[in-house]
Amino acid sequence: MKDLFKSSRFKLIVGVIALLLLGMLIGAANGHGETAQSGIVGTVFAPAHWVAGKMSDAVDAISENAKGNAEYEKKIDSLQQEIGELQEQLADYNNLKAQNELYKEALELKEENKDFQFEEASVIGRDSANPYCTFTISKGTLSGIEDGDAVLYGKYLVGVIKKAYPSYSVVSTIIDPDFSVSAYDISTNELSYVTGSAEFEKDGYCKFENLDSATKISYGSIIATAGISSKMPKGIIIGTVKDISDETTDISTYALIEPGTDIRSLNKCLILTSYSGESEEQAND
Repeated sequence: MKDLFKSSRFKLIVGVIALLLLGMLIGAANGHGETAQSGIVGTVFAPAHWVAGKMSDAVDAISENAKGNAEYEKKIDSLQQEIGELQEQLADYNNLKAQNELYKEALELKEENKDFQFEEASVIGRDSANPYCTFTISKGTLSGIEDGDAVLYGKYLVGVIKKAYPSYSVVSTIIDPDFSVSAYDISTNELSYVTGSAEFEKDGYCKFENLDSATKISYGSIIATAGISSKMPKGIIIGTVKDISDETTDISTYALIEPGTDIRSLNKCLILTSYSGESEEQAND
């Protein structure tokens, strides 16, 4: 609307109106009769009346367009609001779907291991400076979580509790070079350990290291925890083999492991707080 007031069209209208008012004043000063002066005035202002009429129609059209635009903008605002609501519903649906998948896989794991006790937590922060997907969860020691507890997504291993605080904890993931856990191939029972690798962190992979050069592990083999540590039960799936290669620094072989879940996109996880095997192993210790 401000552009309308500044336009040359509006200025022309104002000029025409000023001329018309001037003509009306001259006509009033000369009386209502037809005089030579009034005839001249009428002759001069006849085109002005026509221009004024056309400009009035133009102003009406502009007004109607402005009204239409306002209604159009109102409809856009309404549609944007509806889109926002639908996006919120979609986000809620995706969260619910992810939660259902988490519970479904956790339920399968618990049915196989009835002694497992879990604590659910949300991912509340990520360390952007850490390339190994270290993240913070919403539960800590007040919820029974301790350093070294296994962190899972369903039946898959995500990492371990690196440091537990009263109300939150920091998780070190399986792609972190500082992470290490005993593991085995469920088909061949070949035993070694899985650790993260700076070389493969961009792909989100970890390594099943120190394998014999004659290893029978092959593409697609499933690698799971061996349960040697008192904090890590046997049989938690780490991932599947994507490639087998020889180390360049020694004569050993390693298997490249793709984790069972996308660690970078996690928003919820489960912490294994206790299991019967843990108590037995601690008692033996």
